Amino acid sequence: MDIKSVPQDKSKTYGNMKKTLYAKDGDGKLKSVSSDGWEVEEIATQQALDDIDSQIKLALNEVKEGKKSTLYYHMYAKKMDLLLLSQATGFFRWTVKKDFNPSTFKKIKQSRLLEYCDVLGLNTKEIMEIPSE
Repeated sequence: MDIKSVPQDKSKTYGNMKKTLYAKDGDGKLKSVSSDGWEVEEIATQQALDDIDSQIKLALNEVKEGKKSTLYYHMYAKKMDLLLLSQATGFFRWTVKKDFNPSTFKKIKQSRLLEYCDVLGLNTKEIMEIPSE
């Protein structure tokens, strides 16, 4: 892409920020150029954010219905999934998945609970509570 083609669509998802892209100048050399967004990228980003919000709401409903532990909700609320939470904690995926069971989660060792708290940026009281809407 050449410098004149760098999108400047004032994307809302950029939050009034700019992003650096690389484009060719008139001599064919790469230069860094600021962009304030691209409409197509904004649409894709907004769809991804909407999907995340939907996952968070579904997780909250499952917790309220007693199907999942509060850990399940907090994982999604912190924009994580099973694989990412497993990698961040160092726990096997099956261990994390087991902790999504409400009765299992209430009985986990303090050391494992503290690891979840550390990764999710919550204290022990917050991680055990269903947030108010």
